[in-house]
Amino acid sequence: MEVSDSPELLAYRLVGRDRTPDSTVIEVRGRRIGDGFFGLIAGPCTVETREQTLETARAVAAAGATILRGGAFKPRTSPYAFQGLGRKGLEILIEAREETGLPIVTELLDPRDVEEIAEVADVIQIGARNMQNFNLLAEVGRVPKPVLLKRSPAATVEELLMAAEYVAKEGNERVILCERGIKTFERSTRFTLDLSAVPVLKRETHLPVIVDPSHAAGRSDLVLPLARAAVAAGADGVMIEVHPQPEDALCDGPQQIRVGEFARFADEIRTLVALMGKTVG
Repeated sequence: MEVSDSPELLAYRLVGRDRTPDSTVIEVRGRRIGDGFFGLIAGPCTVETREQTLETARAVAAAGATILRGGAFKPRTSPYAFQGLGRKGLEILIEAREETGLPIVTELLDPRDVEEIAEVADVIQIGARNMQNFNLLAEVGRVPKPVLLKRSPAATVEELLMAAEYVAKEGNERVILCERGIKTFERSTRFTLDLSAVPVLKRETHLPVIVDPSHAAGRSDLVLPLARAAVAAGADGVMIEVHPQPEDALCDGPQQIRVGEFARFADEIRTLVALMGKTVG
């Protein structure tokens, strides 16, 4: 098929559908995301203690989660807020994977930590604050691990696609895009979840597109309704924050689902995923 060299197409020629019309399926330790496979990613916002992380990992694994999320290094708005356990957190995530068998997705903040994170993570997350950290994107583009790229709250869909292109340009086209809410004038939620981005992205790119309703909502009671809407909009997965005691969490407690409530949450999402003709990966 003849492809034009318009500036818009050149901006994301590798991740665009024009040259790769078939949807990409990304496999992580036997779990799949993309096309007909739905990813149920769940876990604590932050690795706080060994006990908290393992309890959460066991619960989400038993409920059918496909990937365990957990931050060892955390970017925080305040320099005095909890920044994560760092290397100790990575060791706890390794133990959680060994016990549950779940692949791990954890965030990379600094190019100097690429090798260390890559040794532990099955999927490397680039958070919203670093979506346009182009040096960091290029670094993970050289690593043979899938990358979960979150949309910045002030970024357009096109800018997200161009950020993904920075990764793909270095040779790594195993990128998962994540809509996690954008900044608007609305204050009833932490961010405004842009569900229209899901079908737009599905049209523009062959990459899997997932949704993080936890960060968008900022409130645990809204996470399930937004997750339902994400499934209906055609998302390839959802990323959910879960904690044994959200009221005592060191980071983002109000938006985390209690461990004991996650099984019901997962059952409802699985039912909707099946109605959409997909399979939890």
